Amino acid sequence: MSPPPLPPSLADPRPVAGIGTLASLIAAAVLAVAGAEGIWVWSCLTGGMLGLVGFGIMHWQRSAATRRSATRRSRSAQRSLR
Repeated sequence: MSPPPLPPSLADPRPVAGIGTLASLIAAAVLAVAGAEGIWVWSCLTGGMLGLVGFGIMHWQRSAATRRSATRRSRSAQRSLR
């Protein structure tokens, strides 16, 4: 017997990714103003930039899934991202 599926609000990764990305960018700004070593600022900036890249990939996958459901031609789109 399989567990029940998660509700869409709990299965959506965007809020968690958004909070992590925003936290990284805020930490970079705080560390830069506080005069921390460059490695800490660059680490936080890198985390924020990777979060933004992740958002781009999530948007790309969702649009591909929408196209797939509309045309049924795309075989590379994930089906559960609608």
